[in-house]
Amino acid sequence: MSWLDRHTPIVAVATASGRGAVGIVRVSGKGLMPLAQALCGRTLQPRVATYGPFKDAKGEAIDHGLALYFPAPHSYTGEDVLELQGHGGPVVMQLLLARCLEAAATKDPVTDQAVLPGLRLAEPGEFTQRAFLNDKIDLAQAEAIADLIDASTEAAARSASRSLGGAFSQEIDALRDKLINLRMLVEATLDFPEEEIDFLEKADARGKLNRVAETLDGVLRQARQGALLREGLQVVLAGQPNAGKSSLLNALAGAELAIVTPIAGTTRDKVSETIQIEGVPLHVIDTAGLRADHEASDEVERIGMARSWEAIGQADAVLFLHDLTRVDHVAYAQADADIAAKLPDGVPVVHVFNKADASSLSPAVQAGVLPAGPVLALSAKTGEGLQALRHTLLEMAGWQAAPEGVFIARQRHVQALRMAREHLEMAQAHAALSDGALDLLAEELRLAHNALGTITGAFSADDLLGEIFTRFCIGK
Repeated sequence: MSWLDRHTPIVAVATASGRGAVGIVRVSGKGLMPLAQALCGRTLQPRVATYGPFKDAKGEAIDHGLALYFPAPHSYTGEDVLELQGHGGPVVMQLLLARCLEAAATKDPVTDQAVLPGLRLAEPGEFTQRAFLNDKIDLAQAEAIADLIDASTEAAARSASRSLGGAFSQEIDALRDKLINLRMLVEATLDFPEEEIDFLEKADARGKLNRVAETLDGVLRQARQGALLREGLQVVLAGQPNAGKSSLLNALAGAELAIVTPIAGTTRDKVSETIQIEGVPLHVIDTAGLRADHEASDEVERIGMARSWEAIGQADAVLFLHDLTRVDHVAYAQADADIAAKLPDGVPVVHVFNKADASSLSPAVQAGVLPAGPVLALSAKTGEGLQALRHTLLEMAGWQAAPEGVFIARQRHVQALRMAREHLEMAQAHAALSDGALDLLAEELRLAHNALGTITGAFSADDLLGEIFTRFCIGK
């Protein structure tokens, strides 16, 4: 997205592609009333819906609908905004879009100037980018708009709405204000070292620093929850052929998503489904059965197993399925142990012993030879133990069952908060020293302050902003 061309007027279809009852063409820029008059044949009252025809160059109606004019700064972007709400057919929307560009380039017979010079098609996210640049919203709120659109669960949507309303930004701003106060105290001491009064001791700077760190820890916990609501958890079902992976996927999803047969190796490729548990999205991936490469029946199965291992390497958690009806077989138990030994370090594993309805064996028969991790017995067929599995997954993800106060967050927000926390820890270490270097303390506070500023956009590089806004849809 060009950051040098952000003052030219822009236009785009603001509704989703395809057919719909209503479609919207949105224009943003300066001095849009001449364009509105060319399109609607009349002067529009600010913030009043006006019904009438949208006219082509010959004065004939392209469509009939509502026109709304929002003069700056009282608009979404902070600029003049014109919205044409017509019938939502793709051809009609493209005709209106083309007409806006045509009318903008037409010369006014009185001034001999174009009606709206430089009008161009908007780039992805450019309307929201302008709202950010014109101080209508901060960067965290801008991201919350995209997150609200993309929300996959009700809890995620509500949390995104809270962030859009400023809940997250208010927490960050409060932290930044407290850091500003601390920086002022430290820098006052640096500026007047000869004063007899110890500014830091008198103002309880160390106590304030500790309280800021505690508050930041609370915001970080909430941000982790918000990031989990947004990103979800990628869970991979792994295990030997015919252990019940596809049956478990179907049981968790409550639908017949994967083909289930008694024939080993029925699943030859990954099958994915997103489900939710207490509002947290789980992206569950059913993989091809794992066994030694030399035991693969054909090249297709070898490729399927390779993809299974790739998915396992990228997982947030692995459900390693074991067949309770076969765990007392030496060869089967050895194959499970071999697979477990190849699981990547750092990926949480839950050992799920399936087919509890068909076996009286205990998971303890094999659990002792497997790597450490939660052990559950269940039946994908009857549903026994599924609820315990759901709770285990939420615990592994770090989810706390208090979603109502959570705001949506992204991994970059979590990383920025962690960075700020690290700088505060260094600041606390300097402050604890009786002869601590105040210049180092001041620098750590400044770096923590800047890290928080990247969340709301107070301190953000252009390349970061470009990366964020280009992920939006066109028209938003």
